[in-house]
Amino acid sequence: MSTDTTAIKEGDALDASDPARLLASLDAIRDFRGDVTLVLHGGATVEGFVFDVIVGSDLGSCALRLLVPGDATRRSVAGREIAAIRISGRDAAAGKTWENWVRRYAEKRLAGERASIESETLD
Repeated sequence: MSTDTTAIKEGDALDASDPARLLASLDAIRDFRGDVTLVLHGGATVEGFVFDVIVGSDLGSCALRLLVPGDATRRSVAGREIAAIRISGRDAAAGKTWENWVRRYAEKRLAGERASIESETLD
């Protein structure tokens, strides 16, 4: 489990037993470009893409808004309902910076391969 709240990555888990850390991580969770699994008090789970975080002064005044796969509606989960957050999905944009793209393009050209400006698929 990572202790750096600015760098959330697949496999990380945050537990509500440390509410200050969880609260400090909410912006990084929103900025993660993959799915998360919310473990709710009582054991139920909700998996989806966090597209918005309502940050308050404590977990009781926070909420995460998710897009849930297969569900056309958006779901809001109050911070007080969350027992843990697992970063369960792959970050679809990891390693896809402009600098990495230019480096790969140049490597292909220097190797005599066809290099194109079309983007790669996210899969």
